Amino acid sequence: MTEAEKLELEIMGKTQALAALRLEEPDTAVTDYSFQTTSGDARLSDLFAGRDRLLLIHNMGQGCRYCTLWADGINGVLDHLEDAMAVAMVSKDPPELQRKMALDRGWRFRMASHGGGAYMAEQCSMGEHANYPGAAVYERKGGDIVRRGRTAFGPGDLYCPVWHFLSLAGIGADGWTPQYHYWQRPEKLDDGGENVL
Repeated sequence: MTEAEKLELEIMGKTQALAALRLEEPDTAVTDYSFQTTSGDARLSDLFAGRDRLLLIHNMGQGCRYCTLWADGINGVLDHLEDAMAVAMVSKDPPELQRKMALDRGWRFRMASHGGGAYMAEQCSMGEHANYPGAAVYERKGGDIVRRGRTAFGPGDLYCPVWHFLSLAGIGADGWTPQYHYWQRPEKLDDGGENVL
């Protein structure tokens, strides 16, 4: 067994230890924050959609290619996640822009905008970063909403397998940048058209 394989097994064990630690974390009471959706005003409690748990994905918005990468991946496992809890995605973008981005990407999330307000300041900030990508899980307990845990997204994290496959190929996080679209216009168009965007 190579040193890399040994370390990978060790990391798998540590992720199980991390899951056990998360079970022991105390709940943090949170405000029933206000959001905007394409249907109008919504509260954090509305995003639960009648469920007891909510996974809320923190997306920096359409200006971040990396956030798009994470959202694409989570969208791929959305049915599995929604079997266990409600799932929604929030960003600072206005609802109309969120909808346009979701249609372009094929995202099926319910979406809401925090508009860069209180939710972003109190739940999305980490360290010196005011709008850090990641996720939080909230639970309803009686009439209260509590945060069970939260995490940040970044190259090499546990939530985006792309980085691990790139690493397997010897490509580091500084050697690749996600893009919104990978299609490139060919030098010559076989259909004779010239109006390709």
